[in-house]
Amino acid sequence: MRPTTPLPFVKMHGLGNDFVILDARELPLALDHTAIAQLADRRRGIGFDQMITIEYSGKADAFMRIHNADGGQVESCGNATRCVASLLMRESGKDAVSIDTLGGWLNAKKQVSATSDIDSPDIQSLVTVDMGEPRFGWQDIPLARAMDTSALDYSHGGVSDPGAVNVGNPHVVFFVTDAESVPVAEIGPRIEHDPLFPQRINVEFAQILAPDRIRMRVWERGVGITQACGTGACATLVAAARRDLCARQANILLDGGVLNIHWASDNHIYMTGPATEAFRGTIPPAFWLDQPVAA
Repeated sequence: MRPTTPLPFVKMHGLGNDFVILDARELPLALDHTAIAQLADRRRGIGFDQMITIEYSGKADAFMRIHNADGGQVESCGNATRCVASLLMRESGKDAVSIDTLGGWLNAKKQVSATSDIDSPDIQSLVTVDMGEPRFGWQDIPLARAMDTSALDYSHGGVSDPGAVNVGNPHVVFFVTDAESVPVAEIGPRIEHDPLFPQRINVEFAQILAPDRIRMRVWERGVGITQACGTGACATLVAAARRDLCARQANILLDGGVLNIHWASDNHIYMTGPATEAFRGTIPPAFWLDQPVAA
């Protein structure tokens, strides 16, 4: 079903990982994969890494539905959670909100003091999200067969032995000596689609700079190279700490900026970073007229 009236949207980003956010709490909205991919086109549509739909929830402040740029639905997105939380807190006047997702229940709160190395022109745009507990079972990732997820017996394109972790969605984290030299665009999609990962996988390449600083680049499942990935930053910190490569709290340096990740003593992962609104607009019904409809 495609809209027959102008469709309002908010364009936001978390460190350059960008989203089109639609509000479907009062008027249910269903777009097919083709329509989502058309909107994601950066030349003929609006352009985004993920499309986010805010929906009614009977328990949480809202339900957040996530579609990647290719139209596929995914479970979790950390940067989008901060953006949606920022909108909901602004709308309600509250300092904390709960958001339900396919990947689980998330609690977010306004951060009133800047975290080290995180620079935001508006302190109110800093949001901390409790991303829940990481899962390490090979079935939880999931993998196609039983393996030690702290260091998979797996290699591809010159990288090997990644850690695997599910933080609401699946990740493999490769530790490298120079993240800048990794051919992410070449090997990222091959790893994503490897048969070892039956639901495909998000892929991180991490360089340990200090016990509290990690440089990370990412290939996102269904999207490609992105400026930042919140769940990827969480997975990277956890995978590194699991192997005693870093402390349990560190700044993750992404292409788009810095996220602070804390794997706390309660086993929950806390992610702090900015949420920025870029602009608002409407999608006119005429946008769909010249677009093919999925069969």
